[in-house]
Amino acid sequence: MEEMEEELKCPVCGSFYREPIILPCSHNICQACARNILVQTPESESPQSRRASGSGVSDYDYLDLDKMSLYSEADSGYGSYGGFASAPTTPCQKSPNGVRVFPPAMPPPPTHLSPALAPVPRNSCITCPQCHRSLILDDRGLRGFPKNRVLEGVIDRYQQSKAAALKCQLCEKAPKEATVMCEQCDVFYCDPCRLRCHPPRGPLAKHRLVPPAQGRVSRRLSPRKVSTCTDHELENHSMYCVQCKMPVCYQCLEEGKHSSHEVKALGAMWKLHKSQLSQALNGLSDRAKEAKEFLVQLRNMVQQIQENSVEFEACLVAQCDALIDALNRRKAQLLARVNKEHEHKLKVVRDQISHCTVKLRQTTGLMEYCLEVIKENDPSGFLQISDALIRRVHLTEDQWGKGTLTPRMTTDFDLSLDNSPLLQSIHQLDFVQMKASSPVPATPILQLEECCTHNNSATLSWKQPPLSAVPAEGYILELDDGNGGQFREVYVGKETMCTVDGLHFNSTYNARVKAFNKTGVSQYSKTLVLQTSEVAWFAFDPGSAHSDIIFSNDNLTVTCSSYDDRVVLGKTGFSKGVHYWELTVDRYDNHPDPAFGVAHMDVMKDVMLGKDDKAWAMYVDNNRSWFMHNNSHTNRTEGGITKGATIGVLLDLNRKTLTFFINDEQQGPIAFENVEGLFFPAVSLNRNVQVTLHTGLPVPDFYSSRASIA
Repeated sequence: MEEMEEELKCPVCGSFYREPIILPCSHNICQACARNILVQTPESESPQSRRASGSGVSDYDYLDLDKMSLYSEADSGYGSYGGFASAPTTPCQKSPNGVRVFPPAMPPPPTHLSPALAPVPRNSCITCPQCHRSLILDDRGLRGFPKNRVLEGVIDRYQQSKAAALKCQLCEKAPKEATVMCEQCDVFYCDPCRLRCHPPRGPLAKHRLVPPAQGRVSRRLSPRKVSTCTDHELENHSMYCVQCKMPVCYQCLEEGKHSSHEVKALGAMWKLHKSQLSQALNGLSDRAKEAKEFLVQLRNMVQQIQENSVEFEACLVAQCDALIDALNRRKAQLLARVNKEHEHKLKVVRDQISHCTVKLRQTTGLMEYCLEVIKENDPSGFLQISDALIRRVHLTEDQWGKGTLTPRMTTDFDLSLDNSPLLQSIHQLDFVQMKASSPVPATPILQLEECCTHNNSATLSWKQPPLSAVPAEGYILELDDGNGGQFREVYVGKETMCTVDGLHFNSTYNARVKAFNKTGVSQYSKTLVLQTSEVAWFAFDPGSAHSDIIFSNDNLTVTCSSYDDRVVLGKTGFSKGVHYWELTVDRYDNHPDPAFGVAHMDVMKDVMLGKDDKAWAMYVDNNRSWFMHNNSHTNRTEGGITKGATIGVLLDLNRKTLTFFINDEQQGPIAFENVEGLFFPAVSLNRNVQVTLHTGLPVPDFYSSRASIA
């Protein structure tokens, strides 16, 4: 019976129901709790005014839910009577059962009557704390709701069943546990008290003694107070109205309230509804039995999953250990080859050292001997041996000239370990579906005629083979890093076309695609090689620019409507390579100081470029220029701009430098070094300046030659 306890508790106070009443929505509530959640309504919504206007159909009229918002699952913990201006906003609280309830708008007036008899405020409204339906009370107030005597009886029996062991009622000090109960005396006795106070002789011999548990049951089954009519409190219910679905008394029938309704005997309807409830409980009992069996099945599954997990983990560890052992064995074999190559190289070099050492010793000896011969003053003796010595010297010299002084072995090892297939296999190492319900999809085909590149973007298109019978749920597109590195996923989805932005300029990418469904993934398609543009073609970006920037000439020309500096970025970002672009000054009035350079996407747009740490810029007037980053001004350089001037910006991300030019001449030294990240071309200007962007330009020749020399 412990599972039933929540059914016996009030949704407002969280305790067992005390004097429960039945609301028209069939939910129950303590009578005291019902009084606590009453809300006073405007006079215009009273039952009397509604009946007078002809709009009411019963004493308990449900309020229009559009007019009354006392509860919302998405609110922030407050409810309000939204239909009338005079209704106060009422804080919403939570009961111990987790149901939102509403305290009264004002404290109830003091009264000396019981909660059931105390008057309720005029025009009161109550909202069910469970289904949140609202209704207005009539003049009877809470007395108009029937009391749930059945629920009271169930609660009494439940509380008695949960009570402690029954004690003797006649023990004077520490009561002992009762052993019997006399049905006639209605008293529980322990053995000593029974022998002393209830001897089995005389008139007491005819009393029936039963075990305490049986006596407690007989107490529960004692006659309970009969439920009375809510309209006529002195009358018991005797009939049942089928249309109203409520018990009624004979006086209700005499008054004609149910004259046109079907009325049946209370006992007959009691038996009928008990039978219907029993039948409904049979079906629910079957479902509960199935649920219990299902829970047993789930608990068995938990145990089985744990056992299978341990077994599978052990198998996985064994398989991975086997791979590691195989790799270690192969590592030992490769190291043996390296050591063999190492010994071979050392032997060849050492043999050459030994040979050259002997040869050098012989050559040195011959040279010293010849020098001593030259010192002799005997011409005839010298001439006798000079020819032979000259021949020996020439012969020895020739021997040194025939590759003798060239190493027979290089220091480099002519071995290169190709581990990329193995690494790729390791990355692709995955579980296969043991019981596939259907095969994997076929390998997709890249549609070469629809694949292309533009600037640093690549568009790829693919399709399933024409005769493929297995549908694909989606596709995985992979690209390498543009430098022959590992592949990485760039798209996962159902589409068969994808554009990848943000690639490096002047780079070669490899692309491939595979399909997947619930069973698994297909093989990769053939690899497609894509080449991005060598130079960047781009325009200014209206989407990220300040709202005061004015665009024209297909977003290549910009000016500003404000006297304050405003920032505009280019559409293309750079993170690798060398890039050069120019801007021509179309209009230059009143000597403003526009700024040119690069910036991150989140640069401030309402100040001069370079004021924050997100931009690197050169700002220039008609006489001189400065470099600026994070509001730090450096390298003042003579030479400014006028109408028609050309400003060049050179971003070398290979050398991590930023350089500026005015009219094809470098302006100052290298402006910034150690620049890394993703940079967008940027300009800041006001209404006195108009510039036009020129892109797709090669790097200036003088810079290319200087970079090659460096």
